[in-house]
Parts: sequence; C-alpha cells; structure tokens
Amino acid sequence: MSLKYRSTVSKDTLPLERAYDIVRAPVITEKSTLGSEHGQVTFKVASDATKPEIKAAVEKIFDVKVKAVNTLVTKGKVKRFKGTLGRRSDYKKAIVTLAEGHTIDVTVGV
Repeated sequence: MSLKYRSTVSKDTLPLERAYDIVRAPVITEKSTLGSEHGQVTFKVASDATKPEIKAAVEKIFDVKVKAVNTLVTKGKVKRFKGTLGRRSDYKKAIVTLAEGHTIDVTVGV
C-alpha cells in the first residue's frame, strides 16, 4: 500500500483558481452567525480540500490571517418530492477561526 503525501501549501504557492475552487460559499445560519462573534467564519468547501489548502485559500482570497481550521462532512438528507424519494448531496464545511483583529464580512460579494 502506497501512501500519498501532499507537499506543503502556502498562500503564495496556491494558485488563485484553485483557491476559488476550494472555497465554494459562505454558510449563513444562526449557528454560524453565533460563531462570528468569536472570530469564526463557516464556508462550504470542496470535498477533496485539506485543512492546509483551506487555510491557504481563505488567506489568499480574503487577505486575513487564519488561526485554525476545523472541517466536517454534512450528510445529505433523504427528502420526498411528489412521492418520489430523493437525496440531497453530501458537502464539506470548514469552520475557520481568524487571528485577533481580522474579520471577514460574508454578507458582501467577493
């Protein structure tokens, strides 16, 4: 079994196109809004993105300093539409903690 190692990623080495592929959209919910009081911002991210890539992408796009990145995969719900069962897609979320003095206003466009 071979192990794949990714090279280290910094905001200088990450291409801008890949940064925009990684950070898909902000998550605006009650819970994520409460996190913004503690310097946290929540994003939907690419499912194959790693924590160092997410950190580099957020730092490159928004020009802020990131302290920590926590990720989770939200499983899609099973829903009915006109009696037919369907399933929402799974997606990955990243909760990004910013360093002191840095903020991101997700309510305005990038």
